[in-house]
Amino acid sequence: MAKLIIEAGQARKHYWRDLWRYRELFYFLAWRDLLVRYRQTAIGLTWAILRPLLTMIVLTVIFGRVAKLTVPGVPQPILVLAGMLPWQFFSNSLSDSSNSLVANANLISKIYFPRLVVPTSSLLVNLVDFFISFVMLLVLFVWYHYPLTWHFLFLPPLVVLGFLAALGPGLFITALNVKYRDFKYVIPFIVQFGLLVSPVGFSSSLVTERWGVLCRLLYSLNPVVGVIDGFRWAICPKEPFYWPGFVVSLAVIGLMLAYGLNYFRRMERAFADII
Repeated sequence: MAKLIIEAGQARKHYWRDLWRYRELFYFLAWRDLLVRYRQTAIGLTWAILRPLLTMIVLTVIFGRVAKLTVPGVPQPILVLAGMLPWQFFSNSLSDSSNSLVANANLISKIYFPRLVVPTSSLLVNLVDFFISFVMLLVLFVWYHYPLTWHFLFLPPLVVLGFLAALGPGLFITALNVKYRDFKYVIPFIVQFGLLVSPVGFSSSLVTERWGVLCRLLYSLNPVVGVIDGFRWAICPKEPFYWPGFVVSLAVIGLMLAYGLNYFRRMERAFADII
């Protein structure tokens, strides 16, 4: 006859083992959210291509035709889309993960499972959107006869880096949002402001040319800058790779991930009572 032993602190002690045991819940929640996102829409998953396409056209006109912030030898639509795809993944992941615990309040208040599953699964949904939108970038490569180089092999680790860049602040904000619902109004402002201070429609090298190396390093404190610069370097062979700025962004991503995870774990025990 099987025995059930209740041990004080057992859930905390075996947290990471439980996280692996509940790995199927990642896929279930991600698949559910993916179905809900495009349910009762006329064109379904086509929105994953249409949204970045329209945004790319607008940013190409603004930064390419009007502001003349171009890179010689790189088609402006490819330059813009190479920056917009990681930014869109980051911004959508931050928005969805920050509200994920509140949206799953009924599930959290009824059963035990590692709560880290919920915000992480919302990132997986946006990862699917990212790969669908990436097809549009490949189409542009064919359209402009733009060459692929060995830099392209670095895209998978850069995707993982973008995932971690969104996970850190996402965990911190979603934990705060459980107690302070005001953050659901703050996140859209953060996303809009982040678009303006991130190199989505232009190359980060322009910051060095106009304001110097120190400003470029300070600019790299924005963790998304390192991710976008890495994507552009992997996709556009003529785009220079700025190692000092990338290292700064990498350090910020690591610090934000460590702090976000630590804060989430400290607040996790009270989620079911507060939510």
